[in-house]
Amino acid sequence: MALVDARPILQAGGEPFEAIMAAAAGLADGEELVVLAPFEPVPLEGVLSSQGFDYDAVEIGSGNWRVTFRRLP
Repeated sequence: MALVDARPILQAGGEPFEAIMAAAAGLADGEELVVLAPFEPVPLEGVLSSQGFDYDAVEIGSGNWRVTFRRLP
């Protein structure tokens, strides 16, 4: 499993997309990537879905989201 907490990156004015995509690229079939974000990352869900990932998005409180992406075989 890989984890990218996008919240501190965004809070510092950065863009977490490259870190997330790098983590996703390193996953084998069936492995998971967990992304923590201060909002539901709908565009990211679309991008990774088009690259063969399934996902489950859950609001974890205070506007924060945990999205678990799974690389499909």
